Amino acid sequence: MAFQRRRYSYYNRLRRLLPLICAFSGALLILFALLSVFSPPPDDSDRRISKQINYGANDQKSIPVVVFRVPTSGGRSDRNIWRSWNAELFYGCCNASTKFPNAKAVTRSDRYLAIATSGGLNQQRTGIVDAVVAARILNATLVIPKLDQKSYWKDASDFSHIFQVDWFISFLSKDVKIIEQLPPKGGQTWIPRRMRVPRKCNEKCYINRVLPVLQKRHAVQLNKFDYRLSNKLRDDLQKLRCRVNYHALKFTDPILKMGNELVRRMRLRSKHYIALHLRFEPDMLAFSGCYYGGGDKEKKALGSIRRRWKTLHVNNPERQRRQGRCPLTPEEVGLMLRALGYGSDVHIYVASGEVYGGEESLAPLKALFPHFYSKDTIATKEELEPFSSYSSRMAALDFLVCDESDVFVTNNNGNMARILAGRRRYFGHKPTIRPNAKKLYKLFLSKENTTWEEFASRVRTFQKGFMGEPKEVRAGRGEFHENPSTCICENTDGKAKEGGMDSRKIGKKNKVTNEDEDAEWTSDYEEDQSDLHDRGLYNGTRLDYEDISSSDEPELEEMLSD
Repeated sequence: MAFQRRRYSYYNRLRRLLPLICAFSGALLILFALLSVFSPPPDDSDRRISKQINYGANDQKSIPVVVFRVPTSGGRSDRNIWRSWNAELFYGCCNASTKFPNAKAVTRSDRYLAIATSGGLNQQRTGIVDAVVAARILNATLVIPKLDQKSYWKDASDFSHIFQVDWFISFLSKDVKIIEQLPPKGGQTWIPRRMRVPRKCNEKCYINRVLPVLQKRHAVQLNKFDYRLSNKLRDDLQKLRCRVNYHALKFTDPILKMGNELVRRMRLRSKHYIALHLRFEPDMLAFSGCYYGGGDKEKKALGSIRRRWKTLHVNNPERQRRQGRCPLTPEEVGLMLRALGYGSDVHIYVASGEVYGGEESLAPLKALFPHFYSKDTIATKEELEPFSSYSSRMAALDFLVCDESDVFVTNNNGNMARILAGRRRYFGHKPTIRPNAKKLYKLFLSKENTTWEEFASRVRTFQKGFMGEPKEVRAGRGEFHENPSTCICENTDGKAKEGGMDSRKIGKKNKVTNEDEDAEWTSDYEEDQSDLHDRGLYNGTRLDYEDISSSDEPELEEMLSD
């Protein structure tokens, strides 16, 4: 009986407590509801701290969630984005020394050198430049070089369709005797002895290999003549190279007129413009063995192109990208430029063939830089009609617009990029940007996990030594056409010199300094160059003049030459 009274008393107290417990719980629910209604929603600045993880059983702490938001402006820059640092102190200098005899004194009347070039316009240009020097080494008369009309592009243009013949002959008359064609022999057409020389053949190589044949047969034609001359020659021969490349080779009047008109139209749109050599064509990507996340469709499409080259071994696409051997995507190029300080108001001229992925690939770049042009958008079909059937003449138009740009950006270090880089160094070190693809690749992969400010700062750090600044590359390193150090002088007085024909826009005088030997050099660029030379690669492709000279597949050598 006592047990039943105690149990009844317990239940009686519990019944009295239940309303209190329910009231308290209801109050808590109402409080939480009010908090959820009246507390402000997280804005953009709060999203960085919206993610939480547990560090202990009852301890919750927040960690940042990064928002990668690309600004429309280039932001503040610690440099002039349209000009190289200290560019005014350097100028082109390529006058011959007094120890370099006149051509009339050294040319042998019974020696004729003919040249058959190889590849596209810019690869052929290197052959023409080196042909003049080879003729001088052999004390021979040079026959106007033959252009390659059987290459991948099937361009029927000859020398006179691209370059001014009379100017070429007269300008170099003191250096090398040049004629338009071989004289007849015994009343008949003279057929020269055909031969080839090794790549990077030096002065002694020509004397030992070609001169004996020339002395016996009197006329020799060197075939497949591209990069057949060493980078390391005595200064007078290097300066001759510069006289040919930067002064003797002038495009024909129709090309110059149209090219200058394209430049004028870009200038009407904006005071400054960037020229971008995008090099994101399907053939380029297939050859480089790179992969850009397009799934089986991309692999199948690029794989079918790669089968054109039977001797092209398959590379690991991920490793290719990781080692900086692939072109950047159009979007990555745009992000790099924004990080370097170029805002959405900047005008861009794109020199490119068919872009892989078409408008879909270009869309992110155009979103970043809506002022986006090419020769096809600033000229009519009727204006381009005289050039459109000839790849070399179309390439010449792009060359002129890129050369005159305030900033030139190359996405692959092919022939056009190398020649323009050297030319822009010679004519005042106008900014020439080449992506440091090896380091940028990792940064692009992790960009979503960093802020824009951090991303931009790292891009600027990685690009030091890849911007076309004076003394960026040690004298004598790399290809001479890209780094014509023998032909670039420094004015230690801080003023441009006068006299001579050496520079198009700034100081002129034949003065050579050796101070650059003592300068501090940017090691990143040199390490990159050394690695690429050792492996026969340049930012995504094999060098046009390495490893492929023995191939029986001509396209392998020619497809990517420009």
